[in-house]
Amino acid sequence: MTAQTQTDLADLKARHPHLFERPAAARLGVPAIALAALALFIYGLVELDFSPQRILAGLSQLGWFALLMIPPDPGSSLPAYLSAMGETLSIALLGTTLAALMALPVSLLAARNIIRTQLIRFPVRRFLDGVRGIDTLIWALVWINVVGLGPFAGVLAIAVSDFGAFGKLFSEAIETADRKQVEGVRASGGSPLHEIRFGLMPQVLPVIAGQVLYFIESNTRSATIIGIVGAGGIGLQLAEQIRVLEWQKVSFLILMILVAVAAIDWISTRLRFAIIGKRAIA
Repeated sequence: MTAQTQTDLADLKARHPHLFERPAAARLGVPAIALAALALFIYGLVELDFSPQRILAGLSQLGWFALLMIPPDPGSSLPAYLSAMGETLSIALLGTTLAALMALPVSLLAARNIIRTQLIRFPVRRFLDGVRGIDTLIWALVWINVVGLGPFAGVLAIAVSDFGAFGKLFSEAIETADRKQVEGVRASGGSPLHEIRFGLMPQVLPVIAGQVLYFIESNTRSATIIGIVGAGGIGLQLAEQIRVLEWQKVSFLILMILVAVAAIDWISTRLRFAIIGKRAIA
């Protein structure tokens, strides 16, 4: 380092000491947080009775179950399983679609570039947080007690749970939309509703469509889980076969679920690319 460089560095330190001399709290903050996280992790392992010996002992049992699952065999229940799989897909599709339709108008009330006043936006956002904070499985248990067992309870559980998530995601997409198109509609004499319809929605609808397609794929797995507690579909069949230790049928049902999720992922990916392509052309 040359003498001139040392002089310049000393001059910079003299003019901006806060940049070169970090306070002790700032220097120790990250190590303290890391140590606290490590201590919390270790405490959690001890409190939850984590044991490597139990894991190693359970691996042999898991291998025995895997051998019992080979080969996958639906037996004479294939028609019933296909019907249950269709029921699960219907629950996911209807629940997600219903949630998106309900969340779209509410998300406009939660977007700060649409609703300027906190008197409306704040309670709407907290309401969405409250709905989103309750897991789909809990909503399924609630709706089963309200409307009874069956796929209708599953549709309502997914619809209510995703309503909160969609409300947040849609409002964030609306808030990040480009204001130039909205200002162009306003400059041409459009009303506030015209600004939303022609300036805002064309920008956010492709984003919303992509989110809805992803949730349909995700909710196929969720519909399987809530089916176990009585909401119908393939989950109910899976729980029954596990209960009676029919492991070959269990493996066949798991393969059905994997194939269905993979097919939905493939279809949703193609649809998302199609939507993005149309948006780019437009």
